Amino acid sequence: MITDQIDRREAGLQRGLSASQMSMIAIGGAIGTGLFLGSGYATTTAGPAVIVSFAIGALISIMLIACLAEMTVTHPNAGSFGACAERYMGPWAGFVVRYTYWAGMVLAIGLEISAVDTYARYWLPNSPPGIWGAVLAVALIGSNLLNVKVFGTIEYVFSSIKIAAIIAFILLAGYVVFFMSLPGVGFHNYVSNGGFMPHGFAGVWNATLIAVFSYTSIEMIAVAAGEAADPRRAIVTAFRGTVIRLVLFYILSISLMLAIVPWQQAGSGGSPFVKVMEVINIPWTAGVLNFIVLIAALSAMNSLLYVTTRMMFSLSCAGQAPKRLSKLNKRGVPSAALALSSLGAIVGVAMTVLWPKEAFIWMVAVVMFALMFVWAMIFLTHIFFRRSLKKNGLEPAFKIKGYPIYTVVGLVLMVSLMASTAMYEDFKLTLLTGVPFIICLSALYYLKYRNKTVDLVDGIA
Repeated sequence: MITDQIDRREAGLQRGLSASQMSMIAIGGAIGTGLFLGSGYATTTAGPAVIVSFAIGALISIMLIACLAEMTVTHPNAGSFGACAERYMGPWAGFVVRYTYWAGMVLAIGLEISAVDTYARYWLPNSPPGIWGAVLAVALIGSNLLNVKVFGTIEYVFSSIKIAAIIAFILLAGYVVFFMSLPGVGFHNYVSNGGFMPHGFAGVWNATLIAVFSYTSIEMIAVAAGEAADPRRAIVTAFRGTVIRLVLFYILSISLMLAIVPWQQAGSGGSPFVKVMEVINIPWTAGVLNFIVLIAALSAMNSLLYVTTRMMFSLSCAGQAPKRLSKLNKRGVPSAALALSSLGAIVGVAMTVLWPKEAFIWMVAVVMFALMFVWAMIFLTHIFFRRSLKKNGLEPAFKIKGYPIYTVVGLVLMVSLMASTAMYEDFKLTLLTGVPFIICLSALYYLKYRNKTVDLVDGIA
């Protein structure tokens, strides 16, 4: 395994995550509101061709995982793709990638806290607004203060519930489509209501933005590699399992959903999965699905707290954030970094309360840009990673065939998607907020942190 000063300076975190827990972290992060709710919006813009949109998103995700797998097996640390950007592209790249990812994920925590409160008040409608979101957030923050095994166990349970729900849905929907004769149900729904692609390729591409947003969080597995018990085996096993499961869960569930519910109804508001249950006419569906989306939001919040804490820990180790943020408590957790990430989440919730309409759009725009920018930078970093290894006469510790095709194609697709956000009304704020954010981060780096960055070893040791 290739090591250098960055790997050594980020040592100290406990390695307690198993391969199965790491796989669940990635799957749990990617299976959430993007699938349960976002698929409805995507269906509105693409029609039945939303299947193509999610297939494109899956392809980009697979190419991203290939890049991450090579870099993460070689450098399994908490800074992950941010540390690799610093290592192979320079300190500015590491600074911008890590802070952009951290800021986007912190705002995402705020969105999830608001969602958790909404779901919890389904059963307790007379509760004061915000109370349950705050209570459950405090509980998860407390659990993240414990050792990483506790986090891994909690996320494993959350993700298991979501995966069980998706499998149950696929089995039930498959039975309805293939073995029941319900009026209006069948694959003819793909073409009988305006055709397979009613809004043309522009609609498919617009829906691809939502699809990519839905798949985001699979990169969390690379961050978790810094605390894997057996990094190489755990990372390789987890990456392979994640690809197969995500593609099957997304493509199968959406394909079956569209065979049961006409696409206009699936995208008319609310979760299209609820509409499927309404067609099947199963009682107590609303309560069960509310529980599942509550678990999905809690799972996302739990994972986001984890990755933001580790990313800030990595920035501190790099000399690009206050040194105290890299201090570990007796359980091996960077508690000060966790506290800072938690305070950032509170800011997100406060924005939602003070500006309920504007804040949501602002936060979604920033989160969307942050995720797409980081994915594009991961592809770019992988090119520099491979070139550096070749220059030094080395090979990746884990090598995937197909380079540079999958890296270049992934980079081109991500840049194209980012640029195309300006074409769509719902995403115009993505570049309008994201580009100035990167400019401000760059100015901060050159004014304050350029000369404070921890020196790197020249080349690869």
